[in-house]
Parts: sequence; C-alpha cells; structure tokens
Amino acid sequence: MIPYGRQTIDEDDIAAVVSVLKSDWLTQGPHILEFEKALAEYCGARFAVVVSNGTAALHTAYHTLHLKPGDEIITSPLTFAATTNAALWEGARPIFVDIDPTTGNLDPKLIEEKITEKTRAIVPIHFSGRPADMDSIREIADRHKLAIIEDACHALGAVYKGKKIGSSSGLVAFSFHPVKGITTGEGGAVLTNDEDVYKEMKRFASHGISKENFVRESPGAWYHEMQILGNNYRMTDMQAALGTSQLKKIDSFISRRREIARRYRAELSAGSNFELPPADTADYQSAWHLYVIRLRGKNTSRRAEVFGKLRDAGIGVQVHYIPVYLHPYYESLGYVKGLCPLAENYYEAEISLPIFPSLTDAEQDFVIRTLRIVLA
Repeated sequence: MIPYGRQTIDEDDIAAVVSVLKSDWLTQGPHILEFEKALAEYCGARFAVVVSNGTAALHTAYHTLHLKPGDEIITSPLTFAATTNAALWEGARPIFVDIDPTTGNLDPKLIEEKITEKTRAIVPIHFSGRPADMDSIREIADRHKLAIIEDACHALGAVYKGKKIGSSSGLVAFSFHPVKGITTGEGGAVLTNDEDVYKEMKRFASHGISKENFVRESPGAWYHEMQILGNNYRMTDMQAALGTSQLKKIDSFISRRREIARRYRAELSAGSNFELPPADTADYQSAWHLYVIRLRGKNTSRRAEVFGKLRDAGIGVQVHYIPVYLHPYYESLGYVKGLCPLAENYYEAEISLPIFPSLTDAEQDFVIRTLRIVLA
C-alpha cells in the first residue's frame, strides 16, 4: 500500500536517538532546549516550546489567552477536531466560518460578521500546508483587538510573503506526527515572540511548576512551586534529538514535496473530472503536507466508489476532513449541518493523494495512471 503520507527516517536520525538512549537524560534534558532553539531559528521566531503532540501545542497556546466559559474563538471547520477540542477544554465555544473553496482556508471576508463581544481570538488553519491570508486576518484581529493562534500543524516550512510560517503572529502551533513535515514520533511546538507568554507556556506544559521567579522565598536548591494548573505535556529528549536531526533536512523534504506537487499538476491538469489545488505563487508557498483533489460533477456522488477502488489498487488515499461540527459530539453541543456549506461541499468531493518525500516517481506515476482509469 502506498500511504498518503509517511515519515522519512535515515541512519543519522536513528543515531541521534540511540545517542540519547545511551546518555543520562531520556527526558527533561539538554536536547529539549537544543530543539527549541533550532526550531525558533528556522522559523524566525524568538521562542519555541516543544510539547508531546500537536494537540498539546494547541491547548498550550489557548491556555495563554486565559479563556473563560462563554468566550468564543473563530475558526474553520475544515480541520482535525483537535483545533477546536483544545478551545473547548479552556471553556471557549468555537464559532465556525466558511472556507475559500479554492484553497480550503478560512475566508477572511466572512470573519467579521461572526465577531461578537464574546470573541477572543481568530484561529486560522494553514490547510494542507498552504498559508492562509494572514494579512487580511491580522488586519481584522488588530481592528477588533483579538488574539491570533495559527494552527500550522500542516505548515512547517511554508512561506507567506517571503517569511516562514511561525515568524509573525502571536502564537503558532506545529505538529510533528509521522505524516507531517518532520517527525518526532508524536510531538508538537508553539512559537511566540513574547517572552512572558513563552515562560507561561513552559510552566503550563510542565504541571504549572516553576523552578524560578518564586512567589515565596526559596529554602534551598530543591525548591519549586506549582504556580498555575498545568499539564504534563513534556517532550522527551529522544523525541527532541530526532526532531533536531529531522529539522536539518526540512528544506530537502519540502523541496521534494513541491516537486511531487508540480508533477501532479503537470500530469493531471488536463483532467475534467476533478479540480487540483492551487499552484504555489511568490506570496503563497505551501509546505504540501497534503495534495488534495476535489471531484467534479457526477464524480462527486461517486467519491466513496472512487476512494474504494484506489484503496483496492494499493493507493492509501485519505479524506481531509469531515467538518468538525458534523461529528456527533459537536452535534450534541448544538451545531447543525448546513452551518458552512462550502466546507461541507469541499469535504464531500475531496480525496488526498499520496505525497511524502520518499514517494518515488514510479509510485507517483502509478497513482496518476490508476486515478485516470478509475475516473474514466
């Protein structure tokens, strides 16, 4: 089976992990700070906090907003459930705004009509790795004095108007799941340029405990204080060492993903049975976490059949995503079908094709050839 995404692990990655296994520090050791520093430098941010997974990264970011029951965050429904689950844990209610069907990203033109006195933040998702229209979103957020949390779990290495995703907005969350741009097995990070926010996130991800800046006088070197109610979201040194090793290769990984995306576009552009994702431009350079096609016309109603035939042929296609509010749990909270019709239409037509750095040209040709046969 050719999967839709998979990790690329080399001997140097294995050696980095083995080195940690032979050391004195398996967790809470020097590799954490090394990875955080390298990640912040790569993205152009001042600080990074690495955590146990992308969901933990989102929750850690939301925590810094000090949300309370009744607060609202605005986001897209075309995402993995973690984007909004993490807001629910902090007491906020997600308000869903429809997408731009060309990109799958949050449509800035629809945001302001959903802003109320309860709105605290806008949470754009860089869907499939393509940057959202951050200038428009930032202008709206600034005008209404709202925070921005970027869900960049697809977008490590993406570039928006000459700057890497992670360098600008207040908080940017990444994921290092095996199908993402780099992997630490599981893992995630939040980037910020605010030192106070960085320190709060470090505390929150480690039980809310601080070993400095005490409220009370320290009686000795063993002393520490739990200052806020936190979680154990710590990353291990084994993960961090793997992440540091992987990060050294991120540019080559992204380059190969872009090459695969260009080959798909060149070979599939003449198709009338489906739509392709937009190509990169000078302002929008995707990390190409996903390569999504959308079936057209009569083929839309055949999506399950097409999906099944591709899987039967050994091609591990996937669908991204069921709009969050259509899940049974969200329906129990009062969300209803029809809330974001463009996102629902996108979901009903979407199939994600394989794209990952080690995908060979021969494998990609097989995907293209089989797709044409199935849709003929």
